[in-house]
Amino acid sequence: MSEEKARQQLVRFKDTAAIIEVLDIAYDMGIRTFMCTTHDRIGEVCDHMRADRARYRNFIYYPCMPYAHKYANSVSQFGVLETIQRFSTGGVVNTLLRGAMGTLTRDIYVLMRLLVDSEMKRFEGLNTPVIFVQNVVTDLLLGMKLYSVFAEFDKYVRERYGAEAGFITMNLPMLLDALDQVGVENPIVCSNINKIGFRMTGGIDAYLEALRTRRCRPIAMSILASGAIPPNEAIEWVCRLEGLQSIVFGASSAGNIRQTKELIECVWGTAPLTTPATPS
Repeated sequence: MSEEKARQQLVRFKDTAAIIEVLDIAYDMGIRTFMCTTHDRIGEVCDHMRADRARYRNFIYYPCMPYAHKYANSVSQFGVLETIQRFSTGGVVNTLLRGAMGTLTRDIYVLMRLLVDSEMKRFEGLNTPVIFVQNVVTDLLLGMKLYSVFAEFDKYVRERYGAEAGFITMNLPMLLDALDQVGVENPIVCSNINKIGFRMTGGIDAYLEALRTRRCRPIAMSILASGAIPPNEAIEWVCRLEGLQSIVFGASSAGNIRQTKELIECVWGTAPLTTPATPS
């Protein structure tokens, strides 16, 4: 919630060594999974870990793609059609101009596969058991009702990379409905889940109902609501949710990583929160 803190973090992590230092701290504390966007800097991190496979043999990446800022910057510099041309086959541009929606849907699959392959090159040879679609794309597809792309992505990453598909969203109940419609079973879904309903489209009660009753593997993110909830209070609430399976959290210092890990381990598995909660 602090712009100044965000600027400080940006300056600090311009140096790849600073990123690796934080990952080493988490790794040595027993945290083995790193969920990351496909920012160009991640390629340098991957190179570092490939060069020392003995140390990082148990390290797991969860790539989240596409890295939207890269494409947004390209659109602002080159325009929409030129951006599509740069990151896809030329036939997609022609299809857009013709406005043939049936063909466009098929070309969206081609474009999706092309972008996935492009983003995954930097993770070659590393352990990537789950590949996530960023919420900016997930929720765009939800809004356009292009649910079949979810199924195609799920199929492609299984066949091409031996990985499971993951979906990040700001509307968990709606996404689960869409995935049900296209036959994506027991999906891995990541969404904001926090005590005050911060960026939980549909409201806390709908989320709790989905966690209790839907067959899925949910991951909670933004559990601190961008710093609005004290860590002890936030973690105690989220760890007691019935049906929740995992938590992803951001931290950039040894103290914060240790504190968050210890709080989660202390509370996880206690009596579940089974009654609807409303923001306090």
